[in-house]
Amino acid sequence: MDLYSEDRRFISILSDYGFKATFGNEADSLFLRVALQALIKSETPIRDVRFDKNAFEALTIDSRSGIFDLACTDENGTQFIVEMQLGLAPHFVQRMKFYALHKFNTVVERGEFDYANLPRIYAIAILVKNILPTTRFHTVANLRSEQGETIDSQMTFIIVELAKFTKSIAEVETDLDKLIYTMKTLHTTEPTQYPAFWNEEWLRRAIEELDTRKMTPEERAYFARVTAANAEAVKAEKQRIKEAKEAENLSVKTETVKNLLSLGILTVSQIAQTVEVSEDFVHKLASNR
Repeated sequence: MDLYSEDRRFISILSDYGFKATFGNEADSLFLRVALQALIKSETPIRDVRFDKNAFEALTIDSRSGIFDLACTDENGTQFIVEMQLGLAPHFVQRMKFYALHKFNTVVERGEFDYANLPRIYAIAILVKNILPTTRFHTVANLRSEQGETIDSQMTFIIVELAKFTKSIAEVETDLDKLIYTMKTLHTTEPTQYPAFWNEEWLRRAIEELDTRKMTPEERAYFARVTAANAEAVKAEKQRIKEAKEAENLSVKTETVKNLLSLGILTVSQIAQTVEVSEDFVHKLASNR
């Protein structure tokens, strides 16, 4: 996934730079507030948010797997945790539970164990790849009974799987649709294809933050540093994966050769050809038996 391209006008929201410039924009939180309202499917506007810099070290990036996080609180005390995952993460729900329960314990302790007045907590995950066995791109989950009855709604988990969103411009209707469509397509869209809803204030202001043509020299310098760091992180991760696969492959071949040697049926040459290793490799393992 090419999130940083010098020949494209807009930076992807899915990149660490794009995530910080939109969801993590402390100077202008309009995009974040409307996005949160859309993600939790609330009819009530969120009028203010305060970024929580203590819970998870504010905005962070895990270069190994492409995870961007933020935590914030609205004017009513509702807690939001937003996470974005670029790579495949089949166990990401467990990470969401860890963060949400950590936040739960924090608010309980601050409230002197007053369980009756706990604020609502929304753990929101935006995933590029799929992890749930469902067809919906937006999933809301609470604690429920086996009959589907809501037991508790104080803690809500929201999972967005971008790969499952396939709506065209003509099919986009809600703010949630507009948000996901923009996240998926902004960095690849040509100027002649701009949808009309990108002129809506909350999206227009966010898109301007990602417009490379409107960057100040300082912003361009910062973007260049982030791009370079991202490229290095991707390169290092690919090398790590390559080395891990090579090590795993060597381990499998070693065990296979040992098993064939123990059978005593094939010659060293036959074993080497079968497992696709050198005869010296087979001789070495044979001598260590």
